[in-house]
Formats: sequence, C-alpha cells, structure tokens
Amino acid sequence: MKTVSENRCFGGVQGVYTHASEATGCEMTFGLFLPPAAETGPVPLLWYLSGLTCTHENAMVKAGAQAHAARRGLALVFPDTSPRGEGVPDDEAYNLGQGAGFYVNATKPPWTSHFRMWDYIAEDLPRVLFNNFPLDEERQAMSGHSMGGHGALTLALHHPGRFASVSAFAPISHPSTSDWALKALHAYLGEDAEALARHDSTLLLRARGCEAPILVDQGTADPFLEALMPQALAAAMADRRQPGAFRMQAGYDHSYFFVATFMADHIAFHAEALGLS
Repeated sequence: MKTVSENRCFGGVQGVYTHASEATGCEMTFGLFLPPAAETGPVPLLWYLSGLTCTHENAMVKAGAQAHAARRGLALVFPDTSPRGEGVPDDEAYNLGQGAGFYVNATKPPWTSHFRMWDYIAEDLPRVLFNNFPLDEERQAMSGHSMGGHGALTLALHHPGRFASVSAFAPISHPSTSDWALKALHAYLGEDAEALARHDSTLLLRARGCEAPILVDQGTADPFLEALMPQALAAAMADRRQPGAFRMQAGYDHSYFFVATFMADHIAFHAEALGLS
C-alpha cells in the first residue's frame, strides 16, 4: 500500500492510498477519512460506494460527509468505482467499462480479467483496510449513490450480519428490468436471469429481507427516475415491512447537491445503528 496524500480534516485525517488489488489485477485507489477518535483506538467504518463516472474523489470532496463523521467518531472509506489503467478494458459509453464497474464480478469477456468489483469490495479492500488502519471490523455500515446505491444494497443483502445498517441515495433499484442498467449487466454477466437477480436489490429484498435497517432518499426531480425504478424498491420495502425508511425528496435531482443535503441524516442513521452517540 502507498500513501498518495494525507490532509488534516475536521480534527482527523483524510487520506488517499493505492494498493495492488488481487481481485481486479491492477492498482486501485481509495480515500479513507479517520476521525479524531481513531487516534485512541479502532473506530467503526462506513463504506460509501460512488456512482457512474466517479472515482474515489467525487464523494470525498463533494458529499460533505467528513464533518458529520468526525463528530460521531466514524471512519469513511471511498473506494474507486472500477479497475483502471493500461490493459484494462473500456467502452465509449459512460455506463460501461472504466468508471462503471457496477459492483459485480464479470463473467463475460473482455471484462472477466479485471472487472471483479464485487470481490474487491467484499474481500480485497477490507483486508487492506483492517490490516493497516485503526478500524473496528465488527462495526461496519454501508452506503452509496446511484450505481453505488445499487452496490451498497446488494452487498448488504448478500452479507447478512456484516453491516449494522445500509443506506442509499437514488439507487439503481431494479436493474434486471431497467433497459438502461441492463446494457452493462448483460455485458458483464450475460443474460442469465439468475445471475441478474443476484444483483437486483428489489428482487433480493423480496426474496430474503434484510436484517439491517435501510434508509433510502430519492429526489422527485431526478432525471433518471424511469431508469432507477425507485417505486419497485419502495414497494418491496413496504411489502416486507422492512425496518427503515424510503423518502421521496421534493424537487431534488441526482447531483451531489442532493447527496450533500441529506448526508447528515444518513451519517446519523448509521451512527445510531453502530451505537455511536
């Protein structure tokens, strides 16, 4: 692991680091915020998975999360959204290839050699984090935006007991029936219905429920509403009587202005689930 930068931030440290990833077969970059409380012992960790076209940097500099996390004694990790670099496949479309890993393990060429973002987030990056930083592995929570909201929900649903809570901002909620999302999923996974269902939070929630409480915020002025299909996830939460809340926020769009507006609520939601004051 290499340190790219470390900056004092709200009494803690905002760092950027790189490491050789076994899962993706290339060098990966992540941001990690450690609150002041990390100076005296391990602290809980909130994952934040970003959306299409993003790197580790977007949420790190735009979401306004560090101030809220510092007050709660909560660490934040901002992974990249895909493998990158020479020899890593790409596509001209913004929703496929580099910057668009969709948090799946690709099973179709040319993506299979590097696009294993599921294993990267579930196994590879956790090893790096918990072996190198003062983080409490038993106290984790998960969040994400758009494609990252999709990843946050599906990862939490497949790993019951790992995350105390899960939240999402405008997640891709029902990708197995969204023509827009299916372009990437078909490229990575093929057209096998079972493979697609494993990465559809609406179907997963209906099938198995979620042990952790869920908080979802969705803007009513989001230009991607038709593709995101939030109504499907909201209905699944209601039918399962899922603990948590699905909130439609009047007039908000898909941008980081929307994310930053409700970030304090999401940090508080996770802090409560993690037993932080």
